[in-house]
Amino acid sequence: MYPRAFRYHRASSLKEAATMLAQLGDGAKLLAGGQSLIPLMKLRFANPADLVDLNFIPGVSYVREDDGTLRFGTLTRHAEIENSAVIARVPILQDCAAGIADVQVRNRGTIGGSLAEADPSGDWATVLFTLSSEVRCLGPDRERTVSVQDFIKDAYTTALAHDELVSEVLVKVPAKGSGGAYMAFKRSAPVYPTASAAVQLTMVGDSCKDAAIALGCVGLTAIRAKEAEAALRGRAITEKTILAAMDAARTAADPQSDMRGSADYKRTLVGALVKRAIEIAARRARGEQVEVSHIYA
Repeated sequence: MYPRAFRYHRASSLKEAATMLAQLGDGAKLLAGGQSLIPLMKLRFANPADLVDLNFIPGVSYVREDDGTLRFGTLTRHAEIENSAVIARVPILQDCAAGIADVQVRNRGTIGGSLAEADPSGDWATVLFTLSSEVRCLGPDRERTVSVQDFIKDAYTTALAHDELVSEVLVKVPAKGSGGAYMAFKRSAPVYPTASAAVQLTMVGDSCKDAAIALGCVGLTAIRAKEAEAALRGRAITEKTILAAMDAARTAADPQSDMRGSADYKRTLVGALVKRAIEIAARRARGEQVEVSHIYA
């Protein structure tokens, strides 16, 4: 099926794109990587009257570190993050970028577009929920910074006003002695995960000083499993504490039965993913180099 007719606009700057959104009204949509929007348009589930293309704006695709903060341009492609030496200090980000769909999608999809879409099955929100991360929102005459957890409001709903766009994503480099891991279970590479889990730990010796655990695809948004975090915080990472965190994560999950599996199946699955992610995060926090790949059915 072909999309409905629309007017095409090419922005030369992010500010101009925001101004276009304000002038064109609610029927306008932004085109970043297009990996979510274009399929929806072809199915006619999305029918924008105007499409504002960001892809010809210079200087909005980058990964760099600035005074302890990783900065991602809104059009930074997943593949650029996957292959960036700058983010090697935060391997959970590399886990995320490298596991998104297939190489074609990673070469087109963007971190800004993914967050703005707020798809409950997306990857980036789950990972960024475990880190000190913020989204910069740009409008025609204003700019503001919002934490990622406040940015994602609901399924497909963000804190962006109609005339605002994501201009940058900021992630604070975790403290020394930290390590994280992101794991997802998929039927195949191109599809969304059935469930996913992100874990970020800060270790002092064998003791967990701090923990952040987020669950993906088992709720309308990514879920911070705070009871699971509490099960680890201030304790040694042992089989007993990991099992306690697994149980708490299963309780925190709020999945719906669908073609990917029943709600009970997804709860069991997310517990297993949390267990593996904790084990890898702890090893990485101790300085080990551990490769991570998603699990495929």
